[in-house]
Amino acid sequence: MKFLSIYKTAERSVPPSQEEMARMGKLVEDGMKAGFLLATEGCLPTALGARVRMSGGKLTVTDGPFAEAKEVVGGFALLRANSKEEALEMVKNFLQVAGDGECELRQLYEAGQNKCADAAASS
Repeated sequence: MKFLSIYKTAERSVPPSQEEMARMGKLVEDGMKAGFLLATEGCLPTALGARVRMSGGKLTVTDGPFAEAKEVVGGFALLRANSKEEALEMVKNFLQVAGDGECELRQLYEAGQNKCADAAASS
């Protein structure tokens, strides 16, 4: 099974320290070698981003920063796990390294499988 973990946190005003980068780098390297971490990236500050919204058939684009947001997407990870519980353990380990914030964990649809039925059955 594949899962998407979306990391949400308060936007940082300073970049991570060398020690924080080293700890995260080791976690990423270990996850890639073990085969459960398929992809991961951190996001740059919202000042460099934009939001695109569709409402009532009208598209609007708002450039960052997004001062009204209490939390922003700080990054993501694409995980391979045998169960939701296993993916949750991976996310807990990530948060131990990343620090304050939360991860939204979502199972991904995979062609040829009825994931909605599978997900309901495993809940």
